[in-house]
Amino acid sequence: MAKKKEKALAKVAPTRPLTPFEEIEKRFEDLLRRPFSLLSPSWLPAMRMPEMEVAVPAVDVFEEGGDIVVKAELPGMMKEEIEVNLTGDKIAISGEKRKEEKVEKKDYYHVERSYGSFTRAFNLPAEVQTEKAKAQFKNGVLEVRVPKTEEAKKKEKKVMIE
Repeated sequence: MAKKKEKALAKVAPTRPLTPFEEIEKRFEDLLRRPFSLLSPSWLPAMRMPEMEVAVPAVDVFEEGGDIVVKAELPGMMKEEIEVNLTGDKIAISGEKRKEEKVEKKDYYHVERSYGSFTRAFNLPAEVQTEKAKAQFKNGVLEVRVPKTEEAKKKEKKVMIE
């Protein structure tokens, strides 16, 4: 019995050019489905170049116990490719994904891997003890823990809601 070839889903393009009104309506619907899509060059398909795309990791900044915790998703990266800088009340996470091209006569139909460098920087919500910062990288997730200063802990005040 012959093997069936798997086929991927493809976007359906209209058979005729869209009117200006239809084009605006399509862009508006895309914006509602993906509100941050305008931040990437994908809204202008003619200028989109996959080889220039850079992965921007999702980052969470929260408080746990007496620490400020920063977690960043960095799948496919190694800890040697990541740099964390902590200065005063700011943290910057940067890195570079390198593209290794050793493809020999493979039939690619779609590639979504991204390569390039990124930097994410945040103001921390409280004063921290930078010299006591600890970072660990496990299963593609970077976690940086920095204890708050005693002064920052004292400034915290619970506000009653009337």
